Amino acid sequence: MASYSTNEFRSGLKVMLEGDPCVMIENEFVKPGKGQAFNRVKFRNLMSNRVWERTFKSGESIEAADVMDYDMEYLYTDGEFWHFMMTDGSYEQHAASKAAVGDTIDWLKEQEVYSVTLYNGAPLSVTAPNFVELEVVETDPGLKGDTAQGGSKPAKLSTGATVKVPLFIVEGEKLKIDTRTGEYVGRVK
Repeated sequence: MASYSTNEFRSGLKVMLEGDPCVMIENEFVKPGKGQAFNRVKFRNLMSNRVWERTFKSGESIEAADVMDYDMEYLYTDGEFWHFMMTDGSYEQHAASKAAVGDTIDWLKEQEVYSVTLYNGAPLSVTAPNFVELEVVETDPGLKGDTAQGGSKPAKLSTGATVKVPLFIVEGEKLKIDTRTGEYVGRVK
């Protein structure tokens, strides 16, 4: 297995720690006036989402995790699992659990491509693209004179998510939504 030395540490690096795959969130190199240099690293466990900090002396190494990110197309859900298909031509399918899908469930749209993190062939997490285009299925009707600065109202989207939209938005319109914040960005022509 590959390993990383402390001089190779950086944010986003995926490593094995205490038997679980983890991702480095922050890495701070500290050179005290007296004594040996060290790295103060903040990790997030990819299985449990637990965050903690640990220090490594200069020159120590840590094992690389067998974790890969793939672009996969969302196919369907059978109620228990969400099914994704590889887009590299192999058409291999993977079933992700509710824990792996997490908050991305609000932005899942069939035939859309998502970033899926696999660990030992099983989906660990699913990440939505930064922006998705979804249709409004339910909202209060817009009235004459409603403007962009006039306020906002809730709108239910085709995926089941509810977002705040300007008053002039009507049912059936396609909207561009920022998946990182869950906010309305604009209308899609």
